[in-house]
Formats: sequence, C-alpha cells, structure tokens
Amino acid sequence: MTMRSWLADSCSAAVGLCLLAVTPVLAQSVVTYHNSNQRSGAYVIAGLTRQAAANIKPDTGFRAAIDGHVYAQPLFWKPKGANRGLVIVATESNTVYALDEKSGAIVWQRALGTAMPLSQLPCGNIDPMGITGTPAIDPATGTLYLDAMTKTQSGARHMIHALSLVDGSSPGGWPIDVQQALGAQGVSFNSSIQGERGGVLVFQHNLYVVYGGHYGDCGSYRGTVVQIAPATAALTASWQTRANGGGIWAQGGLASDGGDLFITTGNTFGASQWSDGEAIIRLRAGLAHSADSKDYFAPSNWQALDNSDTDLGGTEAIPIDVLVPGKARRVIAFGKDGNAYLASRRNLGGIGGQIQTLSVSSHAIRTAPAVLENPSATLVAFTSAGGGKCGGGNITMLSIAPGGKNPMSVLWCAALSGAGAPVITTTDGSSNALVWVVGAEGDGELHAFDASNGSVVVSGSGTAMNGLHHFQTILATQSRLYVGADNTVYAFKF
Repeated sequence: MTMRSWLADSCSAAVGLCLLAVTPVLAQSVVTYHNSNQRSGAYVIAGLTRQAAANIKPDTGFRAAIDGHVYAQPLFWKPKGANRGLVIVATESNTVYALDEKSGAIVWQRALGTAMPLSQLPCGNIDPMGITGTPAIDPATGTLYLDAMTKTQSGARHMIHALSLVDGSSPGGWPIDVQQALGAQGVSFNSSIQGERGGVLVFQHNLYVVYGGHYGDCGSYRGTVVQIAPATAALTASWQTRANGGGIWAQGGLASDGGDLFITTGNTFGASQWSDGEAIIRLRAGLAHSADSKDYFAPSNWQALDNSDTDLGGTEAIPIDVLVPGKARRVIAFGKDGNAYLASRRNLGGIGGQIQTLSVSSHAIRTAPAVLENPSATLVAFTSAGGGKCGGGNITMLSIAPGGKNPMSVLWCAALSGAGAPVITTTDGSSNALVWVVGAEGDGELHAFDASNGSVVVSGSGTAMNGLHHFQTILATQSRLYVGADNTVYAFKF
C-alpha cells in the first residue's frame, strides 16, 4: 500500500480533509530525537496517568516485521486529517520503513544501498553499519532526513538522504556524499573512520549532522558538524575539532535552545593545548564558533580526561531553563567520569568556568538524559553503567534548584537492569510525571518510575523484548509506546 492510498483509507470522506491529509502539517508528531531540538525527552501524553501506566500491556495487534538491527529512535508522523499515523523506523541494513501505527503493517519502505560490513571497516562494533543516528523530519515539507553509512565502489561513504514521507521517494539532488562534498571545500573527512551516532537536527531551514569515530577510535578522525541547505541539497558549512579525536558521539547529537546550537566533544589525541575536546561548545548560524570563553566550556582537568578516555561527551549538551526565580539559562552534560557539568548558556565559562560539577555516578555515563522543567526544580533523569550516588541502582534523578552556589543534587536512584535512554511523560506538562526506560542489553523489559521519588510504577510488562541495543529509547505517542529492536518494533498500549 502506498502512503497516498493509505491516507485515502484513513482520512475523512470530506474532500477538504483528504486534501489536508496529503499536506504535511504537524499533528501530535514526533519529528526528532527525544521529541525536541532541546533533546529533552519530555512528552505530554494526556491519557498516560500513573494508573494507566500500571496497566500498560504489549499491543498484540501490532506486528512489525522489518529487516535489520535498530539503534535509531523511531519517529512518528501524523498528517492533519489522517486517522492513523506512521511509525518511521530506520535500520542498520539501510532500510527505512513507514509502519501503520495501529497494526504495524508496512505502508512503504525504502532501501538506501548496501550497509557497510564491519569486516571492511578498520574498527567498530556495529555489523553491518548503516543508519545509526536518529533521522529527523521537517514538518513544513513532510521530508525525512538521515545519514546512511553505505558501501560504494569507492568504499565506505556517509550519504545524507532526503525522503518524502508520502512514499519514501527522493527529490532531485539527493543523496549527498559527505566525504565528497567536504573534500570539494578542502576539508579532510574519511568516512571509513567516522561514525554517525547523533540524532539529525532540522533547525532554521537547515539540516545538521554530526560525526565522531567508531568504537575503538581507529584513525585520525575529528569531531565534525555539517550544515546542509535542503532547498538546494548543498553542504553549506562545516566545523571540525582542531585536534584529532574530539568525536561528537552522544546519541542526541546537536541540541538547540531556539537560537544557538550546542555540542559535546569527546577525548582528543595528543593535544598539549586545549583543542576543542572534552567540551560543551556553542555554534552559531553558519556553524560559526568563537574563541571567546563564553562560547565553550571544558573542565580544568581536560587533559587527564583525554588520557583516561573518560569523555565529557558521554551525553549530548541539553539546554535547560531553571524556571524560578525568573529564568536561569543553563546547559547540562554528563561524562564518562561519572560527573554532571552545569554551565551558563550566557557564558559557558571557558576552561574550568562551570557553575557546578557534581559526581553523580560511580560508573561511566553514556546515555541521553531526559528533562522535566517545573517551577520548583528542573529534574534530569539518566542511566549509568553502574551504581548511582544514593545507595545503588543505575537510573538516577538529578534535581537542579533555581538558585544557590551548588544547585545540583541527586534526588533518587533506582535499580535497573539495562542501558536504555530514559524519557519522561506527563499528562499536562507536570502532573503524573513518569520516567520510562527499557532494559536494553539487560532484562529487556519496559520500566517506569515515579519522577518525584523513584518508586516503581512498571517493572516489566509481561513480555521481554529481544534485540534491544545500548542507548535504545522510547517513542511515546497519544495511544502507545514504541521501542525499536532487531527486526521488529514493539508496541505497548495504555
């Protein structure tokens, strides 16, 4: 079934509504990683009360048969006028699927070339390597954008694609060969040693994609950001770390506060002077970056972090607004050293200029946090590789107070078997706040915790999910939760 015929079946018989159905209009859609360019992981789901959560069950009527490993978060697209939306899933086999949200039936699918076998890459731990980072949707045009690692006659290539959400077709001028486009501008980039794990970002009529290295840190890669102009299918700007390394590898990729872009970078190699690694960095329009200390932050022990491979860049940088009193503009990131770093967005502080550093885990943090902003405190949930700092458990809630010299404190920790990335749901922006996470590479179960105190609301749903990979997170819609896994998508109904 094509998207057009599916819409005809789904929309009202009224001609006006059917015409609107093929006009891309945002309607309860989830168009980017963690549901916002801020990468907050916050969802308002009116029907997902604590009681409804406690009764959540696998949706046995949803059956999704797809091909390939899934590392990217699924997205949700519901054009105005359609009774049903599309769950968009991208796999490491370089296939994109549009699934009926209720049945899991394939509405359309698109193969984007041969994924790169791990045996033909110098290092890594994903086999094959295809679409790893979460795609993004431009709701103004109904276009899906993604990066696919592809085996070509010239070897490994990162190819940036644009797909119509009507039927998966590509407009003229796409895909873009990143290595070729950067090379034409005199920028060195070797796709075979550069990985793309971070979520794609659509912001102010441009598309942004980030790159780091592969697992094993082979070759002289650099943290790289590219800017694409969708209107012309052209690579219009780029930014790279000055030293080798400094990969941008957190699954959230770039984040935006509506004005600026923020990235975190990992460890650099052999840098005697700070050269953009272990940092929160602000990028402006055209990927402009200044050397002013207000536009970057790195810990004073950045070189020790480099030497021990304990990256600050274990998570993306998340812009947050601490709401009372006034609005304190902050940015937070977590590191493989077990620390949370809080800085001011007005002045990131340069070397050692953070507001606060707090040890929040006894193990490495490699995750995407979820944020709930409310008047009393801003809450940030994250997982770590081992126990938190409040009596065990590897999911932790951090509280950020409105003021004070040291505003961060650990609110609670809870037990979790797995390495998923959490999301937070509320029924109205504050009520019934729940932290959801899957036991990826652990028990394979769906879990939910009360955001205020960490008490268990859901501990397994009766069905363990097979094939969940590290970093996997949850897509929340108004009627279901979805989780991508090897060769399938799981749905839970409430």
